[in-house]
Amino acid sequence: MRKLKITGYGISLPKNKVIFNEQIRYRISAEENQLSLLVEACEKALISAKIKIEDIDCIVAACAVGVQPIPCTAALVHEKIAKGLDIPALDINTTCTSFITAFDTMSYLIEAGRYENILIVAGDVSSLALNPKQKESYELFSDGAAAFIISKTIENKGIICSAQKTWSEAAHTTEIRGGLTNFLPNNFNENTKEEYMFDMNGKAVLALSLKKLPKMMDEFLKENEISVEDIDMLIPHQASVAMPVIMAKLNIPVEKYINLVSEYGNMVSASVPLTLCLALENKKIKSGDRVFLMGTAAGLTTNMLYIKI
Repeated sequence: MRKLKITGYGISLPKNKVIFNEQIRYRISAEENQLSLLVEACEKALISAKIKIEDIDCIVAACAVGVQPIPCTAALVHEKIAKGLDIPALDINTTCTSFITAFDTMSYLIEAGRYENILIVAGDVSSLALNPKQKESYELFSDGAAAFIISKTIENKGIICSAQKTWSEAAHTTEIRGGLTNFLPNNFNENTKEEYMFDMNGKAVLALSLKKLPKMMDEFLKENEISVEDIDMLIPHQASVAMPVIMAKLNIPVEKYINLVSEYGNMVSASVPLTLCLALENKKIKSGDRVFLMGTAAGLTTNMLYIKI
């Protein structure tokens, strides 16, 4: 076990809500932006943890899409909450599962003794890049941010085991092609604007997930000698309304996972941490529980992380 504990957390949601077929989705207003959501979530996490920014050893931004190409988003967050301090700041990105990847990766640095308190913030404003012509994605995604502070501990809690796999045959089923070196910003015009919008083939993603996830789950459980009965609660990426289909394929009973798609939609990198925040806040998860974080992301990348809270 990589010993660590969650010492604080916070979320930030935009002011605006829209409704699609009784499904709530959040959209940023003109007064809000991605950075403001990230900063607010961080500030709430610090208050929750009852510590000051000076106590943080590293700031990690785990967003699917950054605020700008350079510098890293974590440096821009740093400017807002830690300007004048020399706290290291870095980005970790596996799109929708960025938070799980960051949590997993940074836990080794806590275990190695390099850091004691790490601030991880995830958040996206996908509404800015959605294509109204693609109804499926346009009515699925939401904006939001969530932040966690994870800390070194001597208590018997932390990450028990984890895994990550990528199947790049689906690398182009979920993408934004324009904006960086593949399709430069100066190529933007009325005829090419859809290259700069989110593009997803949901059926292809679901088909590959249904094919790959059950085997990965079986292998993960067997290799780590755990069973579904050992999981108190599963926090899945709120990928789509097809979540119950995926959970059934994994033999996860409905009472063992949290489905907030109708209330919040797919919040991309904020999806898993925001759901975890709400579960902790609402006492659906408590100290000592064994929680399973799981998600699929563009790539196609899948993460699994089993933690004792």
